[in-house]
Amino acid sequence: MLNSPRDLSTSQGDVDTRDASTRDRVLAVISEHGPITAADIAIHLGLTATGVRRHLDLLAEDSSVTSRAPHRGKRGRGRPAREWVVADLGHDHLPSEYDELATEVMRFLREQGGEDAVRAFADERVAGLEARVRDRLDAAGSDPHARTLALVEALGLEGYAASARPVGEDSSVGVQLCQGHCPVRHVATEFPELCEAETDAFSRLLGVHVQRLATLAQGHHVCTTFVPTPGARSHKERANR
Repeated sequence: MLNSPRDLSTSQGDVDTRDASTRDRVLAVISEHGPITAADIAIHLGLTATGVRRHLDLLAEDSSVTSRAPHRGKRGRGRPAREWVVADLGHDHLPSEYDELATEVMRFLREQGGEDAVRAFADERVAGLEARVRDRLDAAGSDPHARTLALVEALGLEGYAASARPVGEDSSVGVQLCQGHCPVRHVATEFPELCEAETDAFSRLLGVHVQRLATLAQGHHVCTTFVPTPGARSHKERANR
């Protein structure tokens, strides 16, 4: 039996909706795991690499994602697969706060109370995050590596698209804590105090001095924080120097 024109229209609408949903999932995977190849995205989502590349082409057309050559260390035989990261417009499609309003409020706060007021607000804001995730980290024990993995899980639940990447064999040197999404990225571009307060909070939560290597607010594709694991001084020891 042939479909009526109305049935065909409805079916096409369903297909378009599914395609848009899949592209959102592709974008979310790139945000959390990028730089990442089309083949690896396909594994994460249970799709074919061909299907993923079709969605990547569409995302690239509207400047939501961009590709780049892989790092030298990842190259093997044959032509290396390109890796994908979220572009600026792609971050705008991810869940975000009201950037313009928030920036105006921060400017007003700075005008009325100065830089100290901005930092006090940043500290107060991140204190809420610390309180929400501390129990999860404490349950992981005192090892910085285990606490970092617990923090990654907690940040993921908070919407930061977090992941952990080992530095050195079996994380013998440390761990890179990566955040593929930041809900205040645009505001932090003008007010880096938000990033600084978050970095200090990570040091307190993990018990070691961490180093922020890159941020989305600075134009990088991901926020990266280095967490040392072997023989690192505790945060308290460093603070008492």
